[in-house]
Parts: sequence; structure tokens; C-alpha cells
Amino acid sequence: MCLGVPGKIIEIYHTNDLLMGKIDFGGVTREACLEYVPEAKVGDYTIIHVGFALNLISEDEAHETLEMLRAIAEMGGEDPLEEISQQDLASTS
Repeated sequence: MCLGVPGKIIEIYHTNDLLMGKIDFGGVTREACLEYVPEAKVGDYTIIHVGFALNLISEDEAHETLEMLRAIAEMGGEDPLEEISQQDLASTS
């Protein structure tokens, strides 16, 4: 199953000529490539999939999506945010 998870951009920088950022997933921070969203700014919310920001979303949409993920997790006993904390989502570490 593929899952894009919303997160907040807390830092933007370049690594090896790639636009990169630190993304906060509700307390879990990971690095992600921002090349697909060059207009991104610190404080923006984005959907991250396998270490890449796919698009920008509103803060309301991000919070709504996170709430839905938590509700699904409660029904199935799995926490997708816990899985994020155990994996390195960034394809370039």
C-alpha cells in the first residue's frame, strides 16, 4: 500500500544541488526532497511519499488528513505515524 503523509516544512536547504527540507510529522522529523514543490516555504504543509514532497496542501487539510489516519489506526490497531518514526522516509539520507 502506498501512503502519502502530510507534514509541515520546518527547514529548507540544498544538498548536492537538490532542494531539500526537514519535515515535521507531528513530532517526528524526517528529511525529504522538495524538488517537485520549488515554491515551498518554511511553514507550508506538504504530502510526503517515499521521501519526496508531492504537492503543497493547506494546514486545515493536513490536520484533517492526520486525524483520519489516526482514526484508521485506532480501528486497525496500527499507528501510521509510529511507522514513520521507525522508518527513514528520505531516499537521500
